[in-house]
Amino acid sequence: MPLGDLPTAQALIAHLRGLALRRGIVLDTALRPPPPEPSTCCGRGCNGCVWEGFYTALGGWRDDALALLNSPTA
Repeated sequence: MPLGDLPTAQALIAHLRGLALRRGIVLDTALRPPPPEPSTCCGRGCNGCVWEGFYTALGGWRDDALALLNSPTA
């Protein structure tokens, strides 16, 4: 599922961190932390906006977190 808005992205991060904690896993230690929210967007809708990069990187983090949580050792 593509990510495209900040509230959904923040909820996803919180949800996956919560799932991991219930299994005794600290995601930010077991994996790299999720990407930081951009602070340099000019708001002009540029091609290759920093937000596009953020959502792409977050998608990779989500996939890694889900793989960890779905692994038999988790």
